[in-house]
Amino acid sequence: MGTCFGILGSIEVRRDGTPVDIGHAMQQRVLAALLVDADRAVSLDALVDRVWGDVEPAHGRRNLYGYVSRLRTVLAEDGTTIARERGGGYRLTVDLSLVDAHRFRELADRARRAAADEQAEALGREALGREALGLWRGSAFAGVDTPWFNAQRQLLDSERLAAQLELVDVRLRLAHHDRMVSELTARAEAHPLDERVIGQLVLALCRCGRQAEALEEYERARRRLADELGVDPGVALQRLYARILAGDPDLFGARDPGATGAAAHGPAQLARLDAPYADEGAEDDSGAAVNPMTGRQLVPRLLPADLTLFVGRDAELDEACRLLAADGRGSPTLLVTGPAGVGKTAFAVHVGHRLAARFPDGQLHADLRGFGDEPADPYTVLGAFLRALGVRGGTVPAELTGRVHLYRSLLAQRQVLVVLDNAAGAEQVRDLLPSGVRCAAVVTSRTTMAELGCRRLPLDVLDPATGLALLREMLGPDRTDAEPDSARSIVETCGGLPLAVWVAGARLAARPHWPLAHVARALADEERKLDELAVGNIAVRASLELTYQGMAAPARHALRMLALLPGPDFAAWTPAALLDVDVPAAEAVLDDLVEVHLVQIGSVTATGIRYQLHDLVRLFGRERVDRAVHRHDRTAALSRLLGASLHLADLAAHTLSVDFQGISQSELASWRVSSADAGHLLADPLAWFTDERQFLIDVAEQALEWTQAAPAAALATALTTLFQVGGHFDDWERLQNRALKAALSSGDRHSAAKLHRCLGELTTILDRYPEALNHFDQALLLADGQGPAYLAGATAGLAYVHRLLGQYSSAVVHFEEAAELARQAGNVNCLVYATNGLGVIDLEQGHVEAAVERFTECLRVSRVAGYRPGEAQALRCLGQSHRALGAHPAAADAYRQALAISADLGDRLTATHAACWLGDVLVRQGEHREGRRLLAQSLWTYREFGNLWGEAATLYALAEARLAAGRPALALRRAEAAVRLWRQVGSHTWLAVALDTLAAAHTRAGDDAAATRARDEAEKLRKA
Repeated sequence: MGTCFGILGSIEVRRDGTPVDIGHAMQQRVLAALLVDADRAVSLDALVDRVWGDVEPAHGRRNLYGYVSRLRTVLAEDGTTIARERGGGYRLTVDLSLVDAHRFRELADRARRAAADEQAEALGREALGREALGLWRGSAFAGVDTPWFNAQRQLLDSERLAAQLELVDVRLRLAHHDRMVSELTARAEAHPLDERVIGQLVLALCRCGRQAEALEEYERARRRLADELGVDPGVALQRLYARILAGDPDLFGARDPGATGAAAHGPAQLARLDAPYADEGAEDDSGAAVNPMTGRQLVPRLLPADLTLFVGRDAELDEACRLLAADGRGSPTLLVTGPAGVGKTAFAVHVGHRLAARFPDGQLHADLRGFGDEPADPYTVLGAFLRALGVRGGTVPAELTGRVHLYRSLLAQRQVLVVLDNAAGAEQVRDLLPSGVRCAAVVTSRTTMAELGCRRLPLDVLDPATGLALLREMLGPDRTDAEPDSARSIVETCGGLPLAVWVAGARLAARPHWPLAHVARALADEERKLDELAVGNIAVRASLELTYQGMAAPARHALRMLALLPGPDFAAWTPAALLDVDVPAAEAVLDDLVEVHLVQIGSVTATGIRYQLHDLVRLFGRERVDRAVHRHDRTAALSRLLGASLHLADLAAHTLSVDFQGISQSELASWRVSSADAGHLLADPLAWFTDERQFLIDVAEQALEWTQAAPAAALATALTTLFQVGGHFDDWERLQNRALKAALSSGDRHSAAKLHRCLGELTTILDRYPEALNHFDQALLLADGQGPAYLAGATAGLAYVHRLLGQYSSAVVHFEEAAELARQAGNVNCLVYATNGLGVIDLEQGHVEAAVERFTECLRVSRVAGYRPGEAQALRCLGQSHRALGAHPAAADAYRQALAISADLGDRLTATHAACWLGDVLVRQGEHREGRRLLAQSLWTYREFGNLWGEAATLYALAEARLAAGRPALALRRAEAAVRLWRQVGSHTWLAVALDTLAAAHTRAGDDAAATRARDEAEKLRKA
């Protein structure tokens, strides 16, 4: 029997069924604290907190060392180790199947993940569920009372309940309802507000012929939910009630009522807040990701920071909280209206933070920029929201309708607050409003949106006392009390508009030597304008005009130029381009604008400060630029901005040295920052791109709008490497497709060729091989005047797709042509890529020695040239060669080197290619735990990126791992999934490999006929 560890009850260790003395209570706590995180490091501080909570004794840490030492002695003969970690802390290494809590989770997961369409499979799920729940001996960590253990106990209890409910669903499917009523009645009494529990009891009563009692139970639950939560039963429970009333005969079947496939209409359909979590990746039924460490839904916290300076609005805040209280009649929406500058955004954010605890599943926030020149569209906002909710980039729907449906489906299961700021009208927000009954939304707008059904809260200007309190907070009581009449005059002439008071106060705060009377007199001069223009953004204009006129001419010019920027935030290099100065000079001008609060500090990142313009300030600047700056000068400034963006993006891509395409954009950069400034900005090119990605996209799209097709297309092309390394495939496809359309419309064949080349690379990554072939063909057809470096890259890309499709003769021709062109051009990157491609074909055709020779040459050339992506690729392929020869230690070493290089480059997808095959060879070496961990992690990443080929490769490796572990049923599932995916992408060579594994799994499972069919198909593919 061996040694087993128990924490689902009293803490115990048993060796061959006999209890082992593991010491006194504190020593038992140490063991339990380590067992919960078995095979993971637990820091010393965390261990102390777990064992003692807030009552650590004076010599607690010294005692802890003794406890660990004695536990090591007790457990040594069983092979269980407790190792000291570097930097402190401990790691307990043990077979997780020997720890009841981990075994419970494994069995519960297997039961949950198993298919449930056939009765035999339902019986298997029931057996797994019973075995999982049979591990419980009582309350987890019985007798231990510290905050951490109590929290873990609560978590395990919730998982136990979930497993119990899953088992009930299975038993109802097996028609065991007559044996379950007592159990379900007791559980409903213990969980009177759990609709899934209630539904199971109602269904069991109904199937026992006790329809009247079932209806009574539903009615009791309905009243309880209304009285205690103020809500009606959910859709699933109401549907069950309606079917009982209608006498639906399907309710009395052995399966879940109306089930098609798994379970469709009965209690099994009742919404579950926790998605299933598998050991090789996690996703819920909508494709939404869950946290891989906890199996819980990802919780977005997108609200901006709450303002420390928030004065007044007490009555409005109380009213907002009252209106947003859940009342069970759908998700409440609060529309906050008022003139520009009245403080709607600050109010909405403050309300959001005040109510955050009511929405534990997160808070979403978007600035819709409704009154700017570039309002946010619902399609883009939904994409951002879905990613924040955990949906993988590769599974975000491509169509607006799909995004809306997925968004509503996710929020229907959660309790989320959505804040939509600065909306132009109902059309902009309608698709973004949540429909879940436990969600709520706050919308801010300058319009009343009469067509939007919602609750409304108008914000008026501040009363004189509150306006004065705001000024007092900004300047301090001493300064305002010294000039009370001037302070009151400032608030009065600002019309009580918070932004106007804030701008006036900011000017005074930045100039402590100014008397308040100075600003009061200036505002009085503008009183006529404030009286005449007392609504909307017009009320702000006088205050902005006052600040604007008080600035020096260079600062005024800078503000006008900044108003031309396309995005909501920016770095200092952008005004440098607009103003035709170096970056330090631009930073000096920005400092002047920050001083008077016309420009705000948005954030400080690893690459420097990012600045923001309030939308009203931007509108003010646009008015001034139209009046004061000639159209030619505006066009020249935007051309410099585009040139600087292109120069830096191209330089960042070159610095990463990932590109093999031979597409340089430097000749189209009409303006460049200095070498010193560029070196500082791009010290970490990936960090710079992370900060600037959306801004660069906005610049390219802005340029496309004013017919700068060639340089805008060049910028879109230059971003390819950065999009690829960062995995921003949506941005890549959308921007370059738009640029391609513009290039073709204008007859710019040169730009169109480059964009086709880049889109060919993207569609190859996304496993859309027919599209990729078309793009590469077009890239070569339009290649008039392109040099050999470009032709080499396009030809190599075409060859790569042919190789993936198993069309080796075509692939060899194109790879050899690409290699020759690369030699002519001196394009080492492409030469390595093409030579490596020929080596892969050798390897896949069984010519391992020839492949090794090519890969070794690629490795040598890459290292000489400093081409690190090529070095990583060659090492991965050498690993594949060693793997094919059965030299697993050499293969593992090569994969590890490749993984380290790709990780250092920040290229997660390429790093995953190495990690996947490293996991495979580790399993083949007998290191099953670490191998499966790497494979599970790889599967998660491939699904996140939407990379089907990689997902198929990982599933194949997992199938092999399951076969090696003697688990043919699991191997069969993984092999079948790999076969499906390789059929989908059309990779015949690897489809044959997966079919071999599928045949082996069928043989081990005893299905010789299915094994023969799989082998025959594999043989036909190899002969084709």
